[in-house]
Amino acid sequence: MAQQANGNGERLQGASLAQDLFEDMGRKADSVGLSSQNGHAEGESEQKVVEEIESLCMNCHEDGITRLLLTRIPFFREIVIMSFDCTHCGFRNNEIQSAGEIQPKGARYALRVEKDADLQRQVVKSDICVFRIEDLDLEIPAGKGQYTNVEGVLSGVRTDLESNQEARMEQMPEVGEKIAGIIRTLADMMAGRKYPFMVSADDPSGNSWIEWTPGDAAGKWAKSEYNRTAAQNGMLGLGDDVPAPGHEHHATAPDTDIRPEYHAAGMVPSLPTGDEAPTTNNVDESEIVEDQVYSFPASCPGCTRPCATNMKMVNIPYFKQVVLMSTVCESCGYRSNEVKTGGEVPEKGCKITLQVRTKEDLSRDILKSESAALVCPELQLRVEPGTMGGRFTTVEGILTQIRKDLRGQAFGLEDGDAVVPDGAGDSMPTESKRTWEDFFSSLGDAIEGRKPFALTLEDPLASSYVQSLTAPEPDPQIEVEEYERTEEELEDLGLNDMKTEGYEA
Repeated sequence: MAQQANGNGERLQGASLAQDLFEDMGRKADSVGLSSQNGHAEGESEQKVVEEIESLCMNCHEDGITRLLLTRIPFFREIVIMSFDCTHCGFRNNEIQSAGEIQPKGARYALRVEKDADLQRQVVKSDICVFRIEDLDLEIPAGKGQYTNVEGVLSGVRTDLESNQEARMEQMPEVGEKIAGIIRTLADMMAGRKYPFMVSADDPSGNSWIEWTPGDAAGKWAKSEYNRTAAQNGMLGLGDDVPAPGHEHHATAPDTDIRPEYHAAGMVPSLPTGDEAPTTNNVDESEIVEDQVYSFPASCPGCTRPCATNMKMVNIPYFKQVVLMSTVCESCGYRSNEVKTGGEVPEKGCKITLQVRTKEDLSRDILKSESAALVCPELQLRVEPGTMGGRFTTVEGILTQIRKDLRGQAFGLEDGDAVVPDGAGDSMPTESKRTWEDFFSSLGDAIEGRKPFALTLEDPLASSYVQSLTAPEPDPQIEVEEYERTEEELEDLGLNDMKTEGYEA
């Protein structure tokens, strides 16, 4: 056994340690319950789930007790739950902190609350997340981390506003009246008298969450990722300056083994090597040629240090030219691959529907632009625009990536297997866990070719593509439909403010 673990000893030991420290709360409670029922073996120490630490009370400056629980929460990876209690003055405080890694990009979530069940959707608000109640234009600034639901957030805001309302009415009656109106509106929202309304969460670390449910309708839930600014990286402790000359450290990123076409080889013109490479721009020196790799300087979204972005233009038969872009940071290891489509903005949007019936259909190439939504009604699946960025892959590939992402968020798993290990997601409500298991089972059947389904790409910029097996003749399994863009789509794309004629005046 020792010989077998020798090559990956550190990795296996780290994984075991993480599992020991950050188990689901349900599994911890079950193990403690079994220990209590069966008793402890002679000489065996009692399992301690909650750590207790004597610490200073900042209210009365006497010693109180801080309790720590290391656990894994569905949709949120690992967290530390902290509870402080002072027996001298009665002061109490509860909060959570993320114990997981900072994600490569920041994330924004939005939820349209339309019924009582939506108020019970889980919300994870990290200590740097900004939560907004859009209909009230009310913003909860970054502060104490919370693991609650939508109703809990509304209730917390209402309680905070009510705490000093009497003094506010005496000292500032006009302000007090406005606050009283907000308090009444919050009460109506929690009582279900103000449906629908919109809430959102913006977290630069990417470690917050508003629960998504399989089968959500269009426009009900949305997630978008964004590159952090230098100020946000600095706030997270990632934006330190580049070391001064003579104090450089060697690149700590692991060796990359990415697809050959993304390597900076075969450059046109040739790319200088050495220290000049990250700051060299060879895009503007000649016309862009298909199937050649170009490079231009960029800043890493993860650590803000200088890096190079490689670009390659390819031609998709019977579609158009697209640009493949790859960024690899040698300082922190950040990697990203994106697909960009170009050309003029078409007059209408495009909806492409593919009937997936065989395993050959799962191997069709698919280009999902960042402006496109992906919908599979039979699988209760909808991916909103901007959630996955631009992807050029196969039907099987994009479904596998969706399953991997959702399984990681729902059960804290990193692989794409269809089987959920015993105990995964024990902290999740029983009904929610059953819904997720049914969803992943259906998605797994579709990926394995056991379940036919229809895949639809709704793209207001008509920049998405599904491979036809009969091109240039029409494919009987593909339906292409043009449609008029909605006002909301025009506004989101900025087309209402775009003026291409007469702008000189």
